[in-house]
Amino acid sequence: MSGAPSRRGVLAAGLALPAVGALAGCAPDRPRPSGGRGPTRITFWSAIRGSQEVVDAFNATHDRIQVDFEQIPSGTQGGYAKLSNAARAGNAPDVATLEYPQLPGFAIDGVATDLTGLVSDRTRDLLLPQALERATFDGRIYALPLDIEPMVMHYRRDVFDEHGFEAPRTWEDFADLGRAVRDRLPGDRITVFPTDGGTQFASYACQAGAQWFATEGDTWTVSLTDAPTRRVAEYWQGLIDDEVVFANSVGGPQYPAQVGDGTVLVRLSGAWDAGAQMSSHPGQKGLWTVAPLPEWEPGAGVLGDHGGSTFTVTRDSRHREAAMEFIEWQVSHPDAMRARLSAGTSSAFPVVEELVEVARRALPDYYGDQDIYGLFAQEAAKVRDDWVWGPRMTSTLNLMHDNFARAAAGRGTLVDAMRAAQDGTTPDLRALGLSISEREG
Repeated sequence: MSGAPSRRGVLAAGLALPAVGALAGCAPDRPRPSGGRGPTRITFWSAIRGSQEVVDAFNATHDRIQVDFEQIPSGTQGGYAKLSNAARAGNAPDVATLEYPQLPGFAIDGVATDLTGLVSDRTRDLLLPQALERATFDGRIYALPLDIEPMVMHYRRDVFDEHGFEAPRTWEDFADLGRAVRDRLPGDRITVFPTDGGTQFASYACQAGAQWFATEGDTWTVSLTDAPTRRVAEYWQGLIDDEVVFANSVGGPQYPAQVGDGTVLVRLSGAWDAGAQMSSHPGQKGLWTVAPLPEWEPGAGVLGDHGGSTFTVTRDSRHREAAMEFIEWQVSHPDAMRARLSAGTSSAFPVVEELVEVARRALPDYYGDQDIYGLFAQEAAKVRDDWVWGPRMTSTLNLMHDNFARAAAGRGTLVDAMRAAQDGTTPDLRALGLSISEREG
């Protein structure tokens, strides 16, 4: 996108960079040819469902490389801590899965290594540019993306039809519709503001033009309270104050119950959530439709994303070329996608076009005749390619969640929550030895 902030120097002040540079200078072992001393064995850690099936399919079709897989908890349940601890001990796996918000931190720590020279031209050409840009810093590639999840709006078509509601095209329309739902359907609400949904809030801010983190030379700029972010926070604060939306966690049992009993009519989330809906609420088959996310400015054609995973080679790998061969196969080969989908329903949006059709064919008939993958492809093209996640996003998001919950309980506002997140984030980054500049905008 034009006007994108420079990513130059994004890792320049990282304390672990000398280790990364030293590693890059080492000659990795090449996969052994068939008939030699046996296959090259690499290790792979992931929390993504279907990873065991992917490994099994790879091992069954490759002689020179074999993969030993370990399922680990998702990031919020300790998987990232396990990876960090293993890296400190010098025994991280060859290949690890990282979500987009966590990738910069692991790159700065030297766990995720520079893969630029290992990525084939063919693979670069296959990947959706916005997704590859999420894994690229200072022109260097630190991971390969598996999927990217454009934000979309899932809504109860049956209820909308019954009451003459139309899918909102702008956030102003969304607020008006929310008031109509509140007034005409007592006990129901248009949606939930997720008090544990920092990445969803980030997508709203991204769509509005926010830039929470940027790099200029060797300096990280932190701007969690810029004008677009304040606009978004004030918008949702107004909906909370007017009881137009519920405000609660979406990670516990309350939210699935709200969706299940029909008191929530709209889910605002990434493309992956269509598959989650199918699995968690099979009885609502045929009741939902997926539409583009409302826009802040009509016709802006700009979007944020919510979810998505990447694969990186860690600094402890002694078989970097073999690890990269496995990663490239995972993200681009139809057999890998088929194996992953054999583990259960998924609507994650692959970043390789050929795999979209594989995913489409495997999707159950839940949304009727709607081609949701066609919509996802349309919306993925709108995702901003200049969004930068910060070096310590787990900590930043935890600060946001704590203070979102306070705001939902009437103790402060969402703007206050973002100020608290900024105030808590900058000391963390300075502790890394990074040069920090704060900006409100």
